[in-house]
Amino acid sequence: MKSGLRSDPAGWKDERQRRGLAGEEQAIRYLLSRGCHIVAHRFRVGHTEIDLIARQGHLVTFVEVKTRRGTGFGSPLEAVTGAKRRELVKAARVWVDRFGKPADIYRFDCIAVVDGRLEHVADAFRPGWR
Repeated sequence: MKSGLRSDPAGWKDERQRRGLAGEEQAIRYLLSRGCHIVAHRFRVGHTEIDLIARQGHLVTFVEVKTRRGTGFGSPLEAVTGAKRRELVKAARVWVDRFGKPADIYRFDCIAVVDGRLEHVADAFRPGWR
């Protein structure tokens, strides 16, 4: 697994950054426990980032991870807006062009981590491609 982290998380002072990374690490453990192989962590295309890309056979899953302390501002999954989905799809197309295989099937999932509790929404949205 190749990480896209550009700095050492140990030096991060922002609590939100550390919480976000902890949520991503929890999501990685969850996906690995379900037989997925993590092929990318924080795959970047310009300013857009796909948190996780997982593979299980021919299924490639682009995963957006949202981590929150609570639901005071709504569900973390609500933060995956139409604009965010469009950005994810554009970045996913770049990944597919570079690394995709003809037999691959693609899916977009969301994982919410609230107070350490993980919720996985498989096939959270469909971009209308392939």
